[in-house]
Amino acid sequence: MGNTAALKNPAAAAVKVKKDNAKLSDRDAKFRELSLTAPMWKVVLLVGGPLALYQSLSQIFSILDTMMASHISPESVSAVAYLAQLNSIISALGGGLAVGAGIQISRAYGEGNYQMVKKRVSTVYLLCLVLGALLLALIYPFAGQFLKLAGTPDGLIRAGAQYFRVQLITMVVTFINNVYIAIERARGNAKRILWINLAVIITKLSLTALFVYVLNSGLVMIAVATLVSQCVLFVCGIINSRDRNNAFGFSLSSISFKGEVTKPVISNSIPVVAEKMLFASGKTVVNSMCTVYGDLMVGAMGVSNNLGGISTNPQNGFEEGTSAIVSQNFGAKKYRRVLSAFYWTTVFNMILGAVLSGLTLIFLTELSSLFSGGDENFREMIALVYRYEAYGAIPLGVNAAVMALLLGLGKTKLTMMINISRVFVFRIPVFYFLQHFTNFGEASVGMVMMISNISVAVMAVITAFIVIRQFKKDYPDAS
Repeated sequence: MGNTAALKNPAAAAVKVKKDNAKLSDRDAKFRELSLTAPMWKVVLLVGGPLALYQSLSQIFSILDTMMASHISPESVSAVAYLAQLNSIISALGGGLAVGAGIQISRAYGEGNYQMVKKRVSTVYLLCLVLGALLLALIYPFAGQFLKLAGTPDGLIRAGAQYFRVQLITMVVTFINNVYIAIERARGNAKRILWINLAVIITKLSLTALFVYVLNSGLVMIAVATLVSQCVLFVCGIINSRDRNNAFGFSLSSISFKGEVTKPVISNSIPVVAEKMLFASGKTVVNSMCTVYGDLMVGAMGVSNNLGGISTNPQNGFEEGTSAIVSQNFGAKKYRRVLSAFYWTTVFNMILGAVLSGLTLIFLTELSSLFSGGDENFREMIALVYRYEAYGAIPLGVNAAVMALLLGLGKTKLTMMINISRVFVFRIPVFYFLQHFTNFGEASVGMVMMISNISVAVMAVITAFIVIRQFKKDYPDAS
């Protein structure tokens, strides 16, 4: 009877064949089984561990990159730190869309709806490409004016305008790369993410060293090195997404703008986009407030953030991995495992925060000297800020675990509220108070980082308590 229907309607039969092409590889099927049944501590380590290692190595290489920029001049460090926040505002669109897509792709994967996985993968790739090209066309011709509107100091505009233009081109490539990494994370390919990104990092550092130390180039060529390295990741993404018959492969025929495909992705993405844009905008405001103590303080704060990243970036790796695990298990109705993933991530992140922040404080003199370019005043600025910022490492680990839980459950409005509060409630107003109503001076820069990081962690814990209590009411199996 089915064959007779196919003969009467060949088009319907063709559509059926296309739908059946969304299959899992043996490796993807095996990981799905592991995510849903293996001991949760093991799953969190297997997925989050390589991502944490990548984030650690990425942060170390970012520190080396900053050191190379300091070889040009301390002003170059400040320009890179300032413009990085502006670039983050723009990149938030693609990054937020990738997060929303990752949540929903992971959920469909856990549910066993592989056709939906394929549709979302293919559609989000196209959305990011169009979005990136549109932003490039709107901003690139007016880069100088854009930097002025953003309140960039004239000295930093002169040092970094061309650098910013090259970064805009990189942004388009990065939009696609973010989606690719989110897809690999959803299917548990943490080791692949690690090795590909190591290739990207090595390419970036090698080219930067060549341009700075051998060719004596300026900031623009540092941006070119970033662009070339991101193109390496872009090529890897194309190669690994070619299988049209795989649920995680790209296919033009699977692109769909139907509500069931795009609406959950967009509804999860919009709060993340708003959060990322506002958070980066707030950090730009903080950078501007730092210029009260001179342009070098912007660089000192940027370096301090890099040192803080030695502790917090690995925690973010566990956050990214756990959010996918939570989403998969929620889609498969494994509610107790959802909470177990959160608890184990909290433990791992607190241990990482304590150990790594302790080590950075022990070797702070040596670390800060690496960025000072021989300028003792700049080194002291860095050390002054970081001594305070380091105390936020353990609280931020807890915050990252909460973010993983909320993102995995698709509660992106709550993550937006928490992260926006971090800057606009606990940082900017507190910084203003410290600057105008106390005599702490330059120490205020570090103090405000400490206060905001600890305060947002307290807020995150309270939010998690409320969410988990409601989660257990809605899903009694979670208890």
